[in-house]
This record gives sequence, C-alpha cells and structure tokens, in this order.
Amino acid sequence: MKLHEYLALPNVRASELARSLGVSSAVVYQWRVKKRPVPLEYCASIERATDGAVTRRDLRPDDWQEIWPEIAQPPTTTEAAHE
Repeated sequence: MKLHEYLALPNVRASELARSLGVSSAVVYQWRVKKRPVPLEYCASIERATDGAVTRRDLRPDDWQEIWPEIAQPPTTTEAAHE
C-alpha cells in the first residue's frame, strides 16, 4: 500500500505516525505527496509503525531489492518456523 493511501484510511493520523517516527507532521506530509522521498533510515520504522500495511517495497519500489536483499529471498525453513 502506498503511504498516501495508508494515511487516507479512517482512524489513521499523519501526526501519530510522525510522533512514532520522531519527525514532524510536515515531513510526513512531504513524504505523502512525494515532495521528498522517504529516507532509507525511516523505511523499516514506517513498515513497523503501519503493522506492515506500508512496506519497504512500497516506499522504495525502484531499489528496495538492492537495499534490503534479505527481504527479496523467501524465508528459510528455520526462519518460517519462528514466525
């Protein structure tokens, strides 16, 4: 799901996401409207804060596999057993 779609959901507040990330609401707005790209260091935090609704793949569609190759691979049998 795109960040702007997530933030348009009922009961979702950009200000709450901003607070959980330690950034201003203005910064989240800039990410939402794509005025500024989401910095790499916030992508995993956004994924966690949105309970996986907005993934790193959603935030970085053109380069996520280069940045996080571990999520491109299917989990091993041992990893799957721990989930």
